[in-house]
Amino acid sequence: MSDLSLASLTEGKPLRIEKNGESICVTRVGSEVFAISDTCSHSEASLSEGDIEGFKIECWLHGAEFDVRTGEALTPPAVAPVKSYPVTIDGDSVTVEM
Repeated sequence: MSDLSLASLTEGKPLRIEKNGESICVTRVGSEVFAISDTCSHSEASLSEGDIEGFKIECWLHGAEFDVRTGEALTPPAVAPVKSYPVTIDGDSVTVEM
């Protein structure tokens, strides 16, 4: 069962979904889709409310940046990564694997 449609994802606009009790930030960069934990590792801020530039998402609260491909923390004040999830695309169906 898919979590969302590819058509519902606009490049540069992250989307928050809930799956298995977890908040996940889903982003589209070109033809690729990535999923990371929606909660910043520095604070309790929602990453899906942040800005995307290339493969980086910026937390709106303190400006920490994360790589949407890996969840790696790229800039302070965040030093810990966020969890990343594999994504499967089948036609217009996007599934976040957990």
